Parts: sequence; C-alpha cells; structure tokens
Amino acid sequence: MKRTILTGDRPTGKLHLGHYVGSLQNRVLLQEDEQNNVFVMIADQQALTDNAKNPEKVQQSIMEVALDYLAVGLDPEKTTIFIQSQIPQLPELTIYYLNLVTVARLHRNPTVKSEIQEKGFNESIPAGFFMYPVSQAADITAFKATHVPVGEDQKPMLEQTREVARDFNRTYGKDVLVEPDIILPPKGQGRLVGIDGKGKMSKSLNNGIYLSDSADTIQKKVMSMYTDPNHIRVEDPGQVEGNVVFTYLDVFDDDKEKVQELKDQYRAGGLGDVKIKRYLNDVLQAKLQPIRERREAFAEDKGAILDMLKAGSLKAEAVAAQTLDEVKDAMGINYFK
Repeated sequence: MKRTILTGDRPTGKLHLGHYVGSLQNRVLLQEDEQNNVFVMIADQQALTDNAKNPEKVQQSIMEVALDYLAVGLDPEKTTIFIQSQIPQLPELTIYYLNLVTVARLHRNPTVKSEIQEKGFNESIPAGFFMYPVSQAADITAFKATHVPVGEDQKPMLEQTREVARDFNRTYGKDVLVEPDIILPPKGQGRLVGIDGKGKMSKSLNNGIYLSDSADTIQKKVMSMYTDPNHIRVEDPGQVEGNVVFTYLDVFDDDKEKVQELKDQYRAGGLGDVKIKRYLNDVLQAKLQPIRERREAFAEDKGAILDMLKAGSLKAEAVAAQTLDEVKDAMGINYFK
C-alpha cells in the first residue's frame, strides 16, 4: 500500500550533522522506496513564529536548506520539495482547525511548553508560536500524510494532529482527514550531542558541525571536542561514556571493530585524545567531502534551485487545494460550488 510521508525543517540556518543523523539520511532511504510518496517542506512560516522581526534570516536560509537537501541526496524527481508559505491553503486549514482545539489543550502540549521555556518567552509568547501545533496539523493533513518521521520529542505534536483529524471527521461526519502514524528515527539515529558535550547539536548553541563546513573548519571543531576531563596524560585510563569523540565514532565510523579497539585502549590507558580526534577527523572528512562538493556544484546555479522549489511548491499546492476543497465540502461552506 502506498504511503504518503511529510517531513521538513525550519529554515533558520544551514543544516548540521544532527539534522543528517536525525532525519536527512533517512529521508534519502524513504524516497528510494517506490511505495513512498515523499513531501519535504521548508517550513518558513513556522520559522517566522519566533523570527518575525528578523525575516531576512529565514529568507536567506531557504536557499541554504535547499542546497543541503540536494547535497545529501534528496532528488526532486522522487521527493516533492516545497516552501510552506507558498501553499495558501495551509493557513486557511489552520483557521478551521483552531475552532476544534482549546487553549487549554495547547497549554498542555509538552513540546510547546518545553520550547517556550527553551526560547525564554516567559509571558511574551507570540500567538503564532503558541498555535503552531495546529498549523503543523494543517501541514500534515493537507497532504493526507499517512506517516510522519519525527524525533521522540515531537510525538506530542503528532498526537495533536491525530486529535485534530479525528475531531474534524467526527464533527462533520465525513472521513476526510487522515490520522498519521509516526516514524521514529532508527535506533542510534536520535539527537546528536553537540561538540561541547552539553546538549543536542543546535544552531542556537553554536556547537555543531555543518554539512557545508570546510575541511579546515571540521578539523578545528573536532580538535576542540569535549572528551574526558580527567584524561590528562596519555597513559591515564579514560572514560568512553559521555566522551563526544567516541559518541561520534559510534555514529559515523562503519568499522565497528576498530571503534571497539580504540575504546578498549582508551579505557586501559595509552591512547591520547589528540590521536582519537585525528582519527575521527579522518572519518568525518570522508563522509562530508562528497556532500560538500555536491553542495558547491549545486550552488553554482541558484536559479535552478529556485525553479526546483517553485515546481515543488506548485505540485504541493495542487494536493493541498484538493484537500481544502474536501474540507470545505464537509463543513458545508463551499457556497458557490
């Protein structure tokens, strides 16, 4: 049975290894399955919910995100890549869905509560940000997505989408909207810790390695990575757990036997941090060089990138328009049809 998959990213900067591990490489796999109809959204409207006074940041990031998508292997012939703001049906669906969701329910959404705290909004929460779970429900249901790849922390958002779809169908007596299922990241492909070891890799924390970073920049970042603060001398036994270098080796090095040997040696003493960092640098350079080269090649013709985004947006709009028409039929507000 054919599956429709919707996923995407907020354009607030270039994408990093955390995005690659958490979602990008899995999207490439999903598009290769002919049973999947994949939509990838550049969620600029969502990005504006907390960047409304800095729209240039969002505008400039759209091209950067598109280049990252193409560089990792997303193929516009297999995946519909589109810009959220270019689909006018999405805000209209959001308005209808807002009438089915209470303010109290939005307050209870743990993902929203967590992000409000993370962004330090306190009582000055932008209304657009507060209601973005409903906007997200519009994004997902507009394309009748059957499956949505998200991280563990986004499960409450998807559950709210399921509630909206269920309430709409029950209220208007027609099964118009689809309740999507969740696709969680494969084991070991969750959120990637930042190079400082203090939390997830994040643009705001400036602790990431970006897909577009130069070879020199990658090397400098790797050499600055957090390891074991008690591993002062080469002969000292070191701790692998919580050591960012080994965390990255577990994720990116395909030679698992080699990684285990390095761990055993590090724990026993006799392996210095500089040596394992150099080894990790070699691993990451091998992974990122072809991505960076493809990105640079695509960047030579940004007009073609814009054409690709326009074509994808037109295709996505046609799908969303059909859903909106069905929604208005069910609600009895297609007055002139």
